[in-house]
Amino acid sequence: MNMNIPLITILIFGLFILLSSFFTVKQQTAVIVERFGRFLSIRQSGLHLKIPIMDKIAGKINLKIQQLDVIIETKTKDNVFVKLKVSVQFMVVKETVYDAFYKLEYPHDQITSYVFDVVRAEVPKLKLDDVFERKDDIAIAVKRELNEAMTTYGYTIINTLVTDIDPDIQVKNAMNRINAADREKTVAEFEAEASRIRIVAKAKAEAESKRLQGQGIADQRREIARGLVESVDVLNRVGINSQEASALIVVTQHYDTLQAIGAESNSNLILLPNSPQAGSDMLNNMIASFSASNQVGEMMKKKNKNPGIKTDEYKSDYQSPQIEEEKDEEE
Repeated sequence: MNMNIPLITILIFGLFILLSSFFTVKQQTAVIVERFGRFLSIRQSGLHLKIPIMDKIAGKINLKIQQLDVIIETKTKDNVFVKLKVSVQFMVVKETVYDAFYKLEYPHDQITSYVFDVVRAEVPKLKLDDVFERKDDIAIAVKRELNEAMTTYGYTIINTLVTDIDPDIQVKNAMNRINAADREKTVAEFEAEASRIRIVAKAKAEAESKRLQGQGIADQRREIARGLVESVDVLNRVGINSQEASALIVVTQHYDTLQAIGAESNSNLILLPNSPQAGSDMLNNMIASFSASNQVGEMMKKKNKNPGIKTDEYKSDYQSPQIEEEKDEEE
């Protein structure tokens, strides 16, 4: 029984050595194998064998496309501080795995340094608006510089993208105000143009309306003149001469006008004589009316004080100025 223990130990140790001799490599991965600290080989995906104790796996290299996001703060030509986010997509080529593993210790730090150097050399040449417009040019410059530098170390740059441009908050607010003011200006221009179109259209409509109105008035007057001619002809046939016919037509039109005015229930029109003597006659009539009104008022007061006075007695005392004038005319 005691003799089997060393044998079992040897078998277990042998099994461990055998199992440690095999290893697998994942897809899109490369493994560096060293023997006694010296480079031996590069193993690709699959099952592999190594000599235990003598050989060891020194490291693994990822062959997939990787992305590194670098945030840089710099200033533009017009002294505006801005933060840029540059995304660098890179990978290790299978043929240059040795260089990528042994020549470069920290690839991410190396890429970040080059991105900082290129961006801080390109952005200060541009104004803020140009940074937004020419961000692709910045990305191309970063890619060109990185390709020249990283190819030596076994890395290839797939693409570089400027994914974010973030100016200072005050600058963004100012840009928003400028944009809002520009849009308000555009709105004002459109509103002014719309107002101009409405004014022109309204003026054209009014001009057309006045033209048609004038044409209608002219046609109306033409028909009135034709009707007057026909009326005069009819009156001439019954023995009325042209002068009498004209007077009759004028009187008829006068009464027709009065009838039309009287037909309106809410009319506030007052007809007054328009001859030079009419004003004097109106004033005399008003004075006579006020005088007569005063005399009638006095008579009514006397009657109230002396009820025994008969109506005929104070009626004879009152004579209106108009009656007196008529008597004077009769004499």
